[in-house]
Amino acid sequence: MTKSFGRAAGSDLSRRRLLLGAGALGAGALLTACTSNDASPQEAQTKGADSGNPNAAAGKKVTIGFSAPAADHGWIAAITNNAKAQAAAYSDVELKIVEAGADAAAQRAALQTLVGQKPDVIVVLPHDGKELNAFGLEAMKANIPVVNLDRAFPDALAYRLQIKGDNYGMGVSAGHYIGEQLKAKGVTNPVIGEIPGIDSLELTQERSAGFKASLATYGFSVARRLPAEFTADTGQRAAAQMLQALPKLDALWNHDDDQGIGVLAAIKQANRSEFFMVGGAGSKAAIEAIQADNSVLKATVTYSPSMASSAISLARLIGQSKGMSDLVELEVPKEITLASETITKENASNYLKLGF
Repeated sequence: MTKSFGRAAGSDLSRRRLLLGAGALGAGALLTACTSNDASPQEAQTKGADSGNPNAAAGKKVTIGFSAPAADHGWIAAITNNAKAQAAAYSDVELKIVEAGADAAAQRAALQTLVGQKPDVIVVLPHDGKELNAFGLEAMKANIPVVNLDRAFPDALAYRLQIKGDNYGMGVSAGHYIGEQLKAKGVTNPVIGEIPGIDSLELTQERSAGFKASLATYGFSVARRLPAEFTADTGQRAAAQMLQALPKLDALWNHDDDQGIGVLAAIKQANRSEFFMVGGAGSKAAIEAIQADNSVLKATVTYSPSMASSAISLARLIGQSKGMSDLVELEVPKEITLASETITKENASNYLKLGF
C-alpha cells in the first residue's frame, strides 16, 4: 500500500512462505497461520554510511522525527524497520519515533507533540494524506521540513519533500505484463480479474486507473473487480467470490502481495490453475514463489518499502543543507516517485534483496 504497515521473528516469515508455497497443508489451515499479516521483514533495506558517497561522511547532527501507522501489515512493518535501520547507519542521526495511534486524529496529536520538541526534520507516513495535510502545513510553518512518505499530502506547501511509489505505474506495469502474455498466447477475448486493496484510498484508485489504461492498449478490459482490504483474510474472501463468479479466468491482478497470501489460498482451495496471476509490492515470499514457479503467481510489480530508507537518508541531507551528490542542483528535489518494476522468474534473483 501503502497500506495501514522490521522484520520480526523468523517464524512469522516462515508462515508467509508456507502460505505462498505449495505446502502439504490445506489452504484454509495455511491462511489461519497469518490472517493479520503480521509477518515482518527478515532484514532491512538500507544503504550503508560507508558506501563511497561523499554525503555519507559524518556531518552536522540531525534529529529526525518519524511516524508511521502500526505494523499490522508486512509492508508497513518493513517501512518502520527500514527507517530505524537506515537511521542507525548514520552516526550523525538521532531518530525520534512517535506512535501513530489508531487513526489520523491520533497521529496528528502525536505529531503536534513532536513539533513542540523541534526536531530538525520530520518524516511521516500518514494514516491518510488528506487528513494529515494540516499537520504538514503547521510543521512547515514552524520551519520544520516535512518529508511526506508514501501517502501524499495534497498541498505542496505541506511538505519539503514527497517520496512515494508510483501507484498508477503499478497498474501500468501489471497491465502490460498481462497484455503481453495474453497476446503471446493468442488470447483475443480474455477474462481478466482484479483484486484491489482498500477502495476508498486514492492510491488504490490510481493503481486501478493505470491497470485499466494499460489493458486498453491491447484492446482488453477487466471482467470483474472485487476489492479487499490489504489483508490475507479479505484477499481470500474476494478471490473466493471472484472464482465462483468466473468459471473461466485468463489472468488476475492482485494489488498487494500480503493480501495475495489469502488470494493464493482461495485459488488453491478452489483447485483452479487455468490462469496466471500478477501480484503487487514485491514481498520476499512472493518473489521466492515466482522463482519456484509452482503456482499461478508468475510476476509481481514493485512498490518497495525501501522508500523509507531513502526518506531517512534524504531527511538527513535536508537537515544538513546538502544536496544529492549525483545531481547538479544544490538541494534535495521537492518530489521523488519511485518506478514500479516487473519481477518475473527471469529477474527475481536481482530483486530478492528488496523483498520485504
